[in-house]
Amino acid sequence: MSYLWISLALGVVAGLANLLGGVIVSARPWSRTFLTLFIALGSGFMLATALTEMVPESLRLAPASAPALILLGYFIVHFCEHTWPAHFHFGEETHTDEFLNPSVAYTALAGLLIHTFFDGVSITSGFLISPWLGTVISGAVILHNVPEGFTMASIMVAARRGRSAGVWAAGALGVSRIVGVLAMAVAHRWVHYGLALSAGVTLYVAASDLIPEVNKSPGPKIALTVALGVALVLVLRYLFFAY
Repeated sequence: MSYLWISLALGVVAGLANLLGGVIVSARPWSRTFLTLFIALGSGFMLATALTEMVPESLRLAPASAPALILLGYFIVHFCEHTWPAHFHFGEETHTDEFLNPSVAYTALAGLLIHTFFDGVSITSGFLISPWLGTVISGAVILHNVPEGFTMASIMVAARRGRSAGVWAAGALGVSRIVGVLAMAVAHRWVHYGLALSAGVTLYVAASDLIPEVNKSPGPKIALTVALGVALVLVLRYLFFAY
């Protein structure tokens, strides 16, 4: 099976995780504690994936251009989040008054679509380099997709667009990721650029979006769950080292 089919299959799995998050919002009110643990595990896994796998491999493939591209990827998401008027939080319908205007909810969707597009780019970039890198990046993506779908659906509900609109919006995130997978497959000759950009995006989402969210919850349980996410990457690297 080629890298493209594997990337597409895992992109679909990640999209289903988005949909699961959207369905959770539609089905019933959900415990924020449960979702925070998901975010904590995913944030640790993503942070370790970016710092121990994606950044070093980017520097190996393109030592001259990778640092600038990693920074560019980081600031693409930073710029989009601070340019669009909507400010969203993972897993709760906060600042409901900000989302009474449906157009604001759609700008939040646009911001998350950029993020999920780069998810797809990073999955394909990883498999173009090695099965191990593609697998660990895919794991990082999938782990944070349930909270991501939950977030998008929550925003739509807060914007009075209805629960079905929330599910459709979560599904759109999955479609955007597939587009990213296909875009990187077409541009496979520039995989070293795609990986470096994706490393910056992954680093931003883990360190600037997810970890600040889990830091709002006191107690050692959250910190230990983040550490567990980091440890999973390190243990998997030790057991299945593929370079």
